[in-house]
Amino acid sequence: MDKDRFAGAAKDAAGKVEGAVGDLTGDADTKASGRIREASGTVQNLYGQAKDAVRDASDAATSYAKDAVDSDIYRDGTQAITKQVRDNPLGALLVAGSIGFALAMLMTRPPARRPSRWGY
Repeated sequence: MDKDRFAGAAKDAAGKVEGAVGDLTGDADTKASGRIREASGTVQNLYGQAKDAVRDASDAATSYAKDAVDSDIYRDGTQAITKQVRDNPLGALLVAGSIGFALAMLMTRPPARRPSRWGY
């Protein structure tokens, strides 16, 4: 768990108490201050939850990547591609070039059209 989650929960609880005290005493400033502290705690708690989720997702992605690299399928595929490139280097070069060209075409924008002379 992230420390932001603990601090956010503490601020949230303190804000609720402060808001309740302001409600009981009829002090609008204390009540508003409590609501602000409560909202700040909620935001900090959500920030901590997001950090935990990102950390968990990155750990899972790292684990999946390590499993993929260690798997025999990846190793066999790499060896097959290496053999194919050694056997036919010109074909591999043409395939790589066409993939690069296709990616470049996908990443560029079409030129802007000139407006019609007649406006329609």
